[in-house]
Amino acid sequence: MAEFIITAHGPFEQWTIDGEVRRNALSRAMVAELKTNVERVSADREVRCVVLTGAGHKAFCAGADLKERAGMTPHEVAGFLESMRKTFRALELSDCVFIAFINGAAFGGGTELSLCCDLRVIAAEAEMGLTEVKLGIIPGAGGTQRLPRLVGKGTAKDLILTGRRVAAAEAVSLGLASKVGTLDDALSLARTICENAPIAVSAAKHAIDEGAHLELDEALSVEQQQYAKTLGTEDRLEGLQAFAEKRPPVYRGR
Repeated sequence: MAEFIITAHGPFEQWTIDGEVRRNALSRAMVAELKTNVERVSADREVRCVVLTGAGHKAFCAGADLKERAGMTPHEVAGFLESMRKTFRALELSDCVFIAFINGAAFGGGTELSLCCDLRVIAAEAEMGLTEVKLGIIPGAGGTQRLPRLVGKGTAKDLILTGRRVAAAEAVSLGLASKVGTLDDALSLARTICENAPIAVSAAKHAIDEGAHLELDEALSVEQQQYAKTLGTEDRLEGLQAFAEKRPPVYRGR
């Protein structure tokens, strides 16, 4: 049984976690299929953006599948966490842009999954939280590292050490999400991104991610390296010509 429903929208796709009954929880099968999907779009320049969401309206991803987790040995749990870390990191490093539409509860691994995405749109009724300490563990798929990089160390400690849940408006105010909106808003955002030159978009994504925590001189060098990737492209020439001819550019990713 497939773990995702994949809907094509021209240059971008919508991936819906198809596990509403289990609140779209992270199972071994779901993570394995996510890995396969990430590898596919990372190797396919035709797919420029992915909107990731959950089935139904109650949960984006409510964290790990605790029923499955209860049957695992400590060794199996460690292996599962390692597979999540590698899959989430591959998503983060992809040239493809990932947008999380947080349509409902995103707790534990669900919030960690959203943190790997480039942008997050959250539904008005949704909540987020790294709630692991309430279960006697800590975030194990990157949450303790990605959250402080996104919202700052103090705010990250507040959220992780209390395990509290954050409503949509606070999520936006803290920088956990970029805006409160709907699935249509997330799809519209993907559509807008896909109107731009794909090599330039991926270069900009990597420049931001790679340079964000470097000293400024090192970060400027990263920007220069990523900028150089765009200089010899047909898309750069098309952008200049379209501007001169006062028409929308037609980018081909080359």
